[in-house]
Amino acid sequence: MEIILNGISYTTLSENLYGLICEKKLEPSGVIVEMNGRIVRKGRWEEEKISEGDKIEILNFVGGG
Repeated sequence: MEIILNGISYTTLSENLYGLICEKKLEPSGVIVEMNGRIVRKGRWEEEKISEGDKIEILNFVGGG
């Protein structure tokens, strides 16, 4: 299905946010996810189903100095 991921059209086979995080090979402990304008807590990623046209932002924390 087609979603908007970080402002760009993206095709995913994932059915939920957790699957999308795994598909993108991101470390779950280092990201925050916003879906359709609201923050989704990590504990709900498996419950949050992805639908055609959803707008998802994934913010990845990077350490440094």
